[in-house]
Amino acid sequence: MSADKQNDAKFSAMDENKENSPDGGLGLEILQIIKESQQQHGLRHGDYQRYRGYCSRRLRRLRKTLGFKMGNRHKFIGKKITVEMLSDSRYLLLVLMEAERAWSYAMQLKQEANTEPRKRFHLLARLRKAAKHSEKLEKLCESPRVDAKTKLEAQAYTAYLSGMVEFEMQEWKRAMEAFNKCKTIYEKLASAFTEEMAALYRQRVDEISPNIRYCAYNIGDQNAINDLMQMRLTGGGGGMMAEKLEALITQARTKQAATMSEVEWRGRSVPVKIDKARIFLLGLADNEAAIAQASNEETKEHLYETLLAECRDTIQAVKEELKSEAKQRERGSDGDTGKVSNLQFLHSYLTYIKLCTLVKRNESMAHTLQAKLKEPEADENKRGPRPQDLIRLYDIVLQSLAELSTLQGLEDDHTFQKEVSLKTLVYKAYRCFFIAQSYVLVKKWSEALVLYERVLKYAKEVQSKAKSLNNSLKDLPDVQELIAEVNAEKYSLQAAAILDTDETAEVPSQQQVKDNTPLCNRLETFRLDPALVGKQPNLVQFPPDFQPIPCKPLFFDLALNHVAFPPLDDKVEQKGKGGLTGYIKGIFGFGS
Repeated sequence: MSADKQNDAKFSAMDENKENSPDGGLGLEILQIIKESQQQHGLRHGDYQRYRGYCSRRLRRLRKTLGFKMGNRHKFIGKKITVEMLSDSRYLLLVLMEAERAWSYAMQLKQEANTEPRKRFHLLARLRKAAKHSEKLEKLCESPRVDAKTKLEAQAYTAYLSGMVEFEMQEWKRAMEAFNKCKTIYEKLASAFTEEMAALYRQRVDEISPNIRYCAYNIGDQNAINDLMQMRLTGGGGGMMAEKLEALITQARTKQAATMSEVEWRGRSVPVKIDKARIFLLGLADNEAAIAQASNEETKEHLYETLLAECRDTIQAVKEELKSEAKQRERGSDGDTGKVSNLQFLHSYLTYIKLCTLVKRNESMAHTLQAKLKEPEADENKRGPRPQDLIRLYDIVLQSLAELSTLQGLEDDHTFQKEVSLKTLVYKAYRCFFIAQSYVLVKKWSEALVLYERVLKYAKEVQSKAKSLNNSLKDLPDVQELIAEVNAEKYSLQAAAILDTDETAEVPSQQQVKDNTPLCNRLETFRLDPALVGKQPNLVQFPPDFQPIPCKPLFFDLALNHVAFPPLDDKVEQKGKGGLTGYIKGIFGFGS
């Protein structure tokens, strides 16, 4: 709520500044207010429900501030804003917020209508409500108290919402007239005010232009779909604008797809009964043309990702139909299982398109990396592209080609299998070339030379096989250019190997001797030891070796063996014979 109150204060300050303008009329920056509110309250992420909640809270605060309450908590009393009440521009803002609340609710219902079609009726009702509030705002702005700029902005806003209503009702002519009126007003305003405001008006014009072209297409202008494709190609806006263009192009293709019944591939006509597959195949040529005309790599990558996403969705839809077909075959007694069904052949065709698109996308990325690899590094701290990055890309390409050769329905197509094997050889040659370059970077000359010879072997094999397949190399990288580059690299490699050997030989042998003597023990001798500046320099020996030291003496008493002790016989008591009497005395203790 604190953020909402800050916005209230800002808008109030804008209104006060406008009231104090030289022309003395009330003013409201309609487009600027709604754009800032939308960006700050959910529409940056397409959250219309959050924006609708903001509009409700804003309305409640405005009514409370202006004392324009609709009754009390017990009873509703409707009030209308009249021209006589226009003493404050916030009355105009109140009507504007009512229109925005209805419009945001309609857009929320439009998102939900994708899964719940019944909500489309509620969507139209809320859009009409928003247009009604905008017409009310336009009538209030006709008052002489309101300045000319606000009048024009109110007219443009009304025309925009009216066009949205007619657009959803598919009244293309009336929608186009309303959008053109809105576009004309904003273009005039853009030419009359500051650059900051002009950018805002031009942005609104860019948002309206796809709708105008789509209306023209539905009226009968067949070039309008090309204009929509061109808008997407030139990056006519990101986020919601890009999604809007994709949705309009899909709607146009859906209308054209009704006339498409079959597709021919590899000499076989396949009926296309799935609507999603029809729409995708119909727009395939346009998507490929857009990729070829892309102005930069970022746009091209985005178009590749869009095409691959559409292709995966279409393949999934065909898989669901294949499951249903398999269940029907299990129930029935159809014994013809030798020939690939039309639906399975269509699945193989769509998989072929997906894998070929993956190959082209990775090849495009490889060309970009090759160009960067040849450029000198501007920043040494920043990691640049390496040959290992290209090796990874060509691994993915070879994996895609391996999947191509296993497509169902094409096992007996020998021409197709030969084309795939030829493409595999070409990309193997390029992969081998960059593996060799990675060995050159670490000065493994012999390994790199062997790999360069392998590249030449692959390239010559491609040239010999390509004679029977004339059109197979038109979309592949130039093998002759690769051969010339390999020959040049071979000479450079041999020269680098010789120079590296000569540099080693020029250094005196005594300086290149490598031993394990620590630096502290050979301070008087100079030697080139790269290990001293490495992570584990050999400075001292640790732990140190054991050294002999004198041990503590042991003393032995050897004189004792030669000492003669005096006789002690006279001191020893002699025991005599006592007989029986002595024995008895001994028993009873009389003798002790």
